[in-house]
Amino acid sequence: MRRTIDWDSDAVVIIDQTALPEKYTTLRLRTVDELIDAIRRLAVRGAPALGGAGALGTALSALRHGADHAAVEAEAKRLAQARPTAVNLSWGVRRALAKLPEGPRAVLAEAKAVLDEDETVNRQASGHAAGLILDRCGRRPLRLLTHCNAGRLATVGWGTALGVVWHLHAAGHIEYVLADETRPLLQGARLTAWELAEAGVPYRVLPDSAAATAMARGMVDCVVVGADRIAANGDVANKIGTYPLALAAARHGVPFVVVAPESTVDYELPSGDGIVIEERAASEVTEFGQRRVAPGDAPVFNPAFDVTPAELVTAVVTEKGISPLA
Repeated sequence: MRRTIDWDSDAVVIIDQTALPEKYTTLRLRTVDELIDAIRRLAVRGAPALGGAGALGTALSALRHGADHAAVEAEAKRLAQARPTAVNLSWGVRRALAKLPEGPRAVLAEAKAVLDEDETVNRQASGHAAGLILDRCGRRPLRLLTHCNAGRLATVGWGTALGVVWHLHAAGHIEYVLADETRPLLQGARLTAWELAEAGVPYRVLPDSAAATAMARGMVDCVVVGADRIAANGDVANKIGTYPLALAAARHGVPFVVVAPESTVDYELPSGDGIVIEERAASEVTEFGQRRVAPGDAPVFNPAFDVTPAELVTAVVTEKGISPLA
C-alpha cells in the first residue's frame, strides 16, 4: 500500500483525495501554506493522516526557518488550527515541535517516526477490533456497515475501520461491506468504495438515510467506524451522520465499534460537549456538481461532524486493545 502522506526530499507528498475516484494523482507541498490549503479543502483528511500532516508541516517550517524558532512556532500554530475537530492534527504538531530545540533535522526525524508508528498502531488497533467483532458476531462471512472513509486514505497507511475489513477479508470472514455515501463530499461513495474495489472486497454504496433500513432488514451484522476525537468519557466525534447510525444500531441490536489510534483520545476533554464541530460551506448543500439544487437564499446548517454519546458505543478499540473508556 502506498502511503497517503509521506516525505520526499524537500516536500510533503500526498494523494490528492479530491481527485478520486476519477483520477489518482499526488501533490508535492513545499510550504506550510500549501499544506494548510490541502488540509482545508480535504485533499488530505482523516484524523491519523492529519497527525502525520501536522508533524511533517512542522518539519517543513523548521527546515525553512532554521534557528528562527518564533517563525516556526507561528506557522505551527496556524497549521494546528487548520481544522478544529480532529485532535490528531494538533497532536502531530506538538510532537514534532517538541524536537525544535534539537534542530530541524530532529524535527524531521520525529515527523517520520509519526508516520512509521501510525501504520503500526492502525494494524494493531484494527486487528484487536477484528477479533472483537468475530467474538461478538461469530466466525462466518460477515456483513459490515461503515461510514465516511476510515481506510488507508484516512491514515498514513492501512486504515482503522477499513483496516478491520482488510483483516477479516484476508481470513475469509467478509460477505460484503455496506458503505454509506457520507456527507460532506461523499467520502464514502468516492473514497471507501474506491478502496474496497481496489482490494477486491464485495461492497454496496447506500445513501446515509438508508442505513437504518438496512439494519431493519437484517443486512448488517456490525457497524464499524473511525473517529476524529474521543473524549475521556468515551463520547466519539466522527463524520456527520455517525450519531444517527449509532442510534439505529442500538435500536436493532447491532454492535457499534469505533476503531482509532490512541492519539485520537483526548484525555483532557471530559466529554463530547467540549468538542468544536467544524461547519462547512453552504454550497456543499445548495449545489451538486456545480449545479444549484436549492433556492439561492436558502439558509444552511452543514456541520462536518457529530458526537455519538458513549452509551451508544459497543467498544472503542485502539492499539492498546478495548479501551476502558467504552
